[in-house]
Amino acid sequence: MNRSRNRQYCPRERFSYLQQLVTEFQDTNSEAVKEQVLANLANFAYDAINFEFIRRLNVISLFLDQLDSASDKLVEFATGGLCNLALDRINKEIILNHGGVDKIIRCLSSPKEETVLSAITTLMFLVTPQSKKDITTLPVIDCMLRFSEAPARRLSNLATVFLEDYCTAQQVAAAKEASTVLPTPE
Repeated sequence: MNRSRNRQYCPRERFSYLQQLVTEFQDTNSEAVKEQVLANLANFAYDAINFEFIRRLNVISLFLDQLDSASDKLVEFATGGLCNLALDRINKEIILNHGGVDKIIRCLSSPKEETVLSAITTLMFLVTPQSKKDITTLPVIDCMLRFSEAPARRLSNLATVFLEDYCTAQQVAAAKEASTVLPTPE
């Protein structure tokens, strides 16, 4: 067996590398470097072998913090990272306990389709019996109804899945009714 390849997966080295990425993100003033580092962290969030390290380094909080960034790219990579992490039970609890639902819902208004797709998927992954009421709110359902009619197929398909799998027929009907009510002129 190739020793260098085997060493590549050494947990201590993997943790150290992720720690270097987090430090670089925190220490740099360059927007381009921040984007590159956050994209790398989001890619590492795809592999469950990294979850413990990611939790120890507070990368979930770092992703959540970036959802408030003025940079569309940082928001895109942060939502992608959260999406990669959200199916894990422990990661899901961390995201839910740190205000993640509200922050992710705000990402539904992003001009970047990838951010919106990641936000919708993350919301679906975050649904639990306790969080469902916070995720399937009237404004979110209204947003999904609009997305379900979008010309972008991935967006319309994903919104349709959200509506069909996570919302009741009564919730969808209420959202449709609320969106047809016009404000009265003054």
